[in-house]
Amino acid sequence: MPYCVGVQEAGDRLRSARHVLVVGCSGAGKSTLSAALAQRLDLPHLSMDREFCWLPGWVAQPRDEMRALIAAAVAQDRWIMDGSFPSSLDLRLPRLTCLAGVIRRGVAHRGRTRPDMAPGCPERRPDREFLSDVWNFERDTAPAIARNLEAHGPRVPTLVIRSRDEAGRLLALIADRAPP
Repeated sequence: MPYCVGVQEAGDRLRSARHVLVVGCSGAGKSTLSAALAQRLDLPHLSMDREFCWLPGWVAQPRDEMRALIAAAVAQDRWIMDGSFPSSLDLRLPRLTCLAGVIRRGVAHRGRTRPDMAPGCPERRPDREFLSDVWNFERDTAPAIARNLEAHGPRVPTLVIRSRDEAGRLLALIADRAPP
């Protein structure tokens, strides 16, 4: 089990953090939270989808090239990165919340490329396989993320956000105590 902290401690630690990783299911709000945290904390925001994983036309970046791009990015002094790829490192946002997020995102951006997505990858209707991945995220993907956190950063503070309200409380806490 990762070293878990509460919202208050996470807020305190985030103000001086140089590296922040936001992981979770598609539709959970990773990119929205990461962008808001990046702005409040003055950290460069790296979206795994936009920066590393996708080429125009929904072509997957070759794995070795993706890993090289990620390695170069994490070597930088400061960043916040979002993505749900356990192989490169919310674990429990409710399924219906995530599915609703995917649907809302699809309607809001249909036919257009989202700001957190690679150029040339317009939003499209989620297919059965993608919806199945979202539905089964906690069973299939979250355990791998937890194992990777334990193996690669057993003493790295981890905040598990279980609702959009909790994410909002974290953002409010950081905003209330932003450095002068």
